[in-house]
Amino acid sequence: MDREAAQGDDGGTGLPASLETAWGLRERPGKGPRPTLTLPRIVDAAVALAATEGMDAVSMGRVAKELGVSTMSLYRYVTAKEELYILMADAGVGTPPPPAAGPDAGWRELLSEWAYAQRAVLMANSWILRIPITAPPVSPHQLAWMERGLAALADTALEEGEKLSTIILIGGLVRNEATMAADMTDAIVKSGASPDQVLGQYVRTLELLTAPDSHPALTRLLGSSAFTGSGEPDFQFRFALGRLLDGLSALIAEREAP
Repeated sequence: MDREAAQGDDGGTGLPASLETAWGLRERPGKGPRPTLTLPRIVDAAVALAATEGMDAVSMGRVAKELGVSTMSLYRYVTAKEELYILMADAGVGTPPPPAAGPDAGWRELLSEWAYAQRAVLMANSWILRIPITAPPVSPHQLAWMERGLAALADTALEEGEKLSTIILIGGLVRNEATMAADMTDAIVKSGASPDQVLGQYVRTLELLTAPDSHPALTRLLGSSAFTGSGEPDFQFRFALGRLLDGLSALIAEREAP
């Protein structure tokens, strides 16, 4: 679909007014008193609710109550809860941090840095993971992250569609790993036990349920240091990301071969 066809019938962006406001495409009239209620205030209140009480606490009525206004007044700025979710996620991820890698950094270092930065944001704002993904990214910060990921691959021999598929794949790994970590953290907190106690009980349960004749692979795993080793917190993510980048490296090398 070309750029013109992707626009609305009137040549506009096709975005709801709230997202156009987030992009700075709709300006407040210059005359008249400054309104006490603004889109940023609404989003900030919703984010604060999500951060302290979880996404289940976020509703148009609850956000209005936090702001001391009527629910209907919010609909002048955000016409649906789904729009508010998009704006909340955009505020939560924020602007991508500047690349820490030097000017001579290769695609692998840049892409790895991009993945770890995303993971850090999601781990610090796990409520974002509870927002369903219902459409491709269109908000300012989300597209800034997308731009950063694609830019990391700019000098490779990959086709543009392959670059997009690459950042979708790695972004999926980031989101899945962060979601699993958030789910496990929630479960541990609710149990009242420490992470070591939960892991220890899991290992004991597996030892009781398995045996060398029925579960030889699991028996070998339990006999290794997989559960009792260094306990490096990032091992699973570092391992998975490394294997994805290894495969990508092989593909890039193949494309660049004379």
